[in-house]
Amino acid sequence: MSYAAVVVEAHVAADGKLVIPRVDVAVDCGPQVNPERVRAQMESGVVWGISLALLGEITFKKGRAQQTNFHQYRVARNTQAPREIHVHSVAAGDFTQPLGGVGEVGVPPVAPALANAIFAATGERLRTLPFGDPLPIGKTAERRSG
Repeated sequence: MSYAAVVVEAHVAADGKLVIPRVDVAVDCGPQVNPERVRAQMESGVVWGISLALLGEITFKKGRAQQTNFHQYRVARNTQAPREIHVHSVAAGDFTQPLGGVGEVGVPPVAPALANAIFAATGERLRTLPFGDPLPIGKTAERRSG
């Protein structure tokens, strides 16, 4: 079994424009055969988690999904991705312990961490996914979390 935790730093402008300067992710996946692969999986999990949190909406009409491919289903672009992603691994050097997985463990904690960073920056809770881009924020002053 693997465990991950995420902390997001967010800047939110008065118009709802979101900038994510930094994300820190900690992962404990047991012994690591290839630590660089673990780091890469966590980094990609953060970007995918941001995609889902901001843009990941699928709509249906007459029982069919309206989005058929990425030209209709938006994913995070470079401007929406964090400027820095720091991965902190709990390295277990004892290979008598079970190996964990890192394929998806970095994705689930991203949306709640992003929601908390947005709340810290704006004082407003977003409780419906996807949050949208720009964010539906009613504040007039620019604020910063982190």
